[in-house]
Amino acid sequence: MEQKSLAKWLKFVILGVGLCGLFVYLYMIPSFGTSMVEQYPEFSGALWPWLIFLWITAIPCYAVLYFGWRISGNIGRDKSFSAENSKYLKYVSWMAAIDSLFFFVGNVVLLFLNMNHPGILLISLIITFAGVTVTVAAAVLSHLVQKAAKLQEQSDLTI
Repeated sequence: MEQKSLAKWLKFVILGVGLCGLFVYLYMIPSFGTSMVEQYPEFSGALWPWLIFLWITAIPCYAVLYFGWRISGNIGRDKSFSAENSKYLKYVSWMAAIDSLFFFVGNVVLLFLNMNHPGILLISLIITFAGVTVTVAAAVLSHLVQKAAKLQEQSDLTI
């Protein structure tokens, strides 16, 4: 696959993920929350703290999509292995780590405020583990892209 074609597909996927995320964060989660409150009115005091908490977790996710967009642009310009892409992947790693930590700590805080259930906290561990996995994968990719960029730079200088 050609670089420009690959970059277009990556940008298409990033737009799709962004739109799906908007649908989930702005429609599905509030709908689920309001239907939960209708069925169990005792949870009405927990609706807005949970909505705000989950919306805050979306911020790093969209920052990652922004960095993915920038990486896609560099791939389209045939700069796949560049220090800039390595830097963006490192940012992705940090965003995933921050979001994972915030998600876990937020769930624990909501549990102590009696706005969470221990079962939900256990399920959130799966999401936290997925975030840690993304953190490690992005950090490894950043390191590998940095090494490849250095090799490419040395190769360009010797030719």
